[in-house]
Amino acid sequence: MSLFRNLKLGKEMALFSIILFLVEFVRGAALISFIPIYGEKALGLSLGIIGIAITAHYVTDTALKMFIGYLLDRFSVRFVVHTGLFISFVGLFLIHYASYAWVFIVAAAIYGIGISPIWIVCLTKVSNENRATQMGLLYTIWLIGLGAGPVAANFIMDVSYAFTFWLLVGLSLLAWFLSLRITNVKTTDVKPMPMREQFSLLFDRLKQMKLLLPGMVLQTLGASMLVPILPGFAEAELGLSSTQYSYLLMAGGGFTVLGLIPMGRLSDALGKKWFLVLGFGIFGFGLYSIATAQPGLWISIMWAVVLGISYAAVLPAWNALLAYYVPPMQQGLGWGIFSTVEGIGVMIGPALGGVLASWYGTSTTVLISAILFAVIGVFYIFFPFEAFKGERNA
Repeated sequence: MSLFRNLKLGKEMALFSIILFLVEFVRGAALISFIPIYGEKALGLSLGIIGIAITAHYVTDTALKMFIGYLLDRFSVRFVVHTGLFISFVGLFLIHYASYAWVFIVAAAIYGIGISPIWIVCLTKVSNENRATQMGLLYTIWLIGLGAGPVAANFIMDVSYAFTFWLLVGLSLLAWFLSLRITNVKTTDVKPMPMREQFSLLFDRLKQMKLLLPGMVLQTLGASMLVPILPGFAEAELGLSSTQYSYLLMAGGGFTVLGLIPMGRLSDALGKKWFLVLGFGIFGFGLYSIATAQPGLWISIMWAVVLGISYAAVLPAWNALLAYYVPPMQQGLGWGIFSTVEGIGVMIGPALGGVLASWYGTSTTVLISAILFAVIGVFYIFFPFEAFKGERNA
């Protein structure tokens, strides 16, 4: 708890952080390990059905973030989070007994609905004074949970599918139980606006940030394009075994986690502009180097470290910057809409990356992703940062 005190999070934000970790741990374990393996080997479902189920999860999670934001502006935080986590538990519970394909898909979609509130709530609870630092902590928690879940599930599933399932159910129940301790207050003390007025306000904000909207989609698009093709690229182009590819992921993910809090503090102190410019630029250059030079294991690990640090520089600065566009009186709806816009790239990216790899090869797909990130980095050199509060000298 001393870490939370040092970052000036307070007891409530510490509680949200613990719940977020549990939710993302279970989510990572379920989506990356349990659902694909259990669905194929225990339920006998095809990979196509499993893929549709995972897509359904992300579609409902992304599409409903905006609606969840509206609820957060209308009802208490505890009610929304507690209800959402219960829905999440129901979806996860149904997956274990989904012997029919349609039940399996619906269960995964319900699981996506229930997860939506917690991340939006965490975003609305971050203080303006230490926003990038606290964003760094939240992303650290998110990454550790999302990464540790699949690793733990893979080990446990070698022993028992049933024990893995009940462990995930137990952790989901623990998160649901902890949500009862959330104080029963709204995200603001202001009376809620009618839906039409809230969307009118958000539309005005979207018009103000219209130059930023393409970047919101392209950033997530460029990253998610790599998800379906990286294992094949590592094996075919880099000549890495599955174990060596795991080392690559651990290096990149580990340095991302280690860098988030320091980078968040630095961007709070120095301004966000050059963290975005250099972060995206170096990330693009790193991908370009890997795609064109196709180095061996140790050079690839070095580039993975560079990519991880670059990603750590971007995440807290980007979200802190985006926060200045969120209407202070409608934070739930604001973050919900912005998360939905970013989620468009997540939904499109994997399919686009797979098609490009099929047509032109995995190296070309990595190269296109690198170009996207480089273009975004160059764009932020000329972006009018003086429009942001506290960024006039950035």
